[in-house]
Amino acid sequence: MSTTPPIRAVGVVGCGLMGAGIAEVCARAGLDVVVHEVGEDAAKAGLSHRLR
Repeated sequence: MSTTPPIRAVGVVGCGLMGAGIAEVCARAGLDVVVHEVGEDAAKAGLSHRLR
């Protein structure tokens, strides 16, 4: 019987309200998180969702 390796990192595509929330929860759980967004303005907007 095989075992599943633990999840250590996640990638989130899109940093809207939902993506930012998923990224935050994963980071708070101790996972490495990479977020990809279409542009710098969208990425900054996504960060502001969590900084309020």
